Amino acid sequence: MNKKYAITLLLFALFSLATKAQKWEELSQTPQMGWNSWNKFQGNIDEDIIKGIADTMVSSGLRDAGYVYINMDDCWHGKRDANGFIQADPKHFPHGIKALADYIHARGLKLGIYSDAGTETCAGRPGSLGHEYQDALQYARWDVDYLKYDWCNTVNVNPRGAYQLMSDALRASGRPIFFSMCEWGDNQPWRWARDIGNSWRIGPDIWCSFDSTRVFPTYVQYSVLDCINKNDSLRRYAGSGHWNDPDMLEVGNGLTVNQDRAHFTMWCMMASPLILGNDIRHMSAETKAILTNRDLIAIDQDKFGVQGLHLFSRDGLDYWFKPLENGDWAMTILNPTRKPIVCNLNWQDFNFTDDEVSKRSTAFDKCVYKVKNLWTGRMEGKTSTKQKVDRKLTVPAQDVVVYRLLR
Repeated sequence: MNKKYAITLLLFALFSLATKAQKWEELSQTPQMGWNSWNKFQGNIDEDIIKGIADTMVSSGLRDAGYVYINMDDCWHGKRDANGFIQADPKHFPHGIKALADYIHARGLKLGIYSDAGTETCAGRPGSLGHEYQDALQYARWDVDYLKYDWCNTVNVNPRGAYQLMSDALRASGRPIFFSMCEWGDNQPWRWARDIGNSWRIGPDIWCSFDSTRVFPTYVQYSVLDCINKNDSLRRYAGSGHWNDPDMLEVGNGLTVNQDRAHFTMWCMMASPLILGNDIRHMSAETKAILTNRDLIAIDQDKFGVQGLHLFSRDGLDYWFKPLENGDWAMTILNPTRKPIVCNLNWQDFNFTDDEVSKRSTAFDKCVYKVKNLWTGRMEGKTSTKQKVDRKLTVPAQDVVVYRLLR
């Protein structure tokens, strides 16, 4: 590295140490929404695919529904130049990342990029270890808006130190860049990453299965239900500016419509990042309808900022509640089984106070709520303050019934 660049990097490092830059929580007051290339394309990406996704994000209405980040995952990388600055793969990104960022920004979207805290990325491209300030500066020069930071090839690397270092580098770059931490929950980042990243992965990568864990010799892949079960006990760590991330959505990648609906609903109930993982250029009308359900998205993006609570399970069904702003609640009945289940709904079964996080009470014995079914869009009467069976429901196999309870 020549003297000019060494001095530049030293100044950035000194700036980081001398100032306690306030965490850019305005980037993540609500969970992030966008698209990522990995679930569908793995490492087979190029600038034409990314541009096509950006165009479809606009034409399909996904952007207007709130999905704004277009995130390139692993394999956009080329080599480092003579001064150590990372470059884009010249074959697949011949016009460079800055030109791609300009294209995406012109459509009212934001560009995300990927790197790794180790010597190499998971796919063997150059990692950021030892180049954190250089890479953050390069991303800022390219007008990047989001960094997903992975955890491969990190032997003898301290996770808290590594993620703090990149966090400092991003803040010192001069450009607000959303920081998505991806160390798979191995070191319990929810306990220490609140002031480091905007979101953190809580477990292994997801794969396109509703209820089957996939096990390999050195790693596992989680099903939708695995992700839900792992996130179940972590709600007290999430909130405005810092979110638990159970991984990207598999909606539209081969699950049934029921499973897709349940998957999307539960991510919204858990205040999870909504990062699409399908090829939106060729999605079905059913997939689009799920991903653009404004009522469900509003549950995810609710500014009260509380992750949903798994209140209890009974007769094969899981009952979830999420407190919302203005005194409303979201309620979801999840059927994780492979058969439909009939249940009797009595609102007095759900009187509780959320002592752990929101301190809010449902108070069904005192308050009456209007009931809106968020998948049918229909109003379904009101809750009752009396001990009676309000209605009988059938929850289809691996599906949900979800209501917004309006004060």
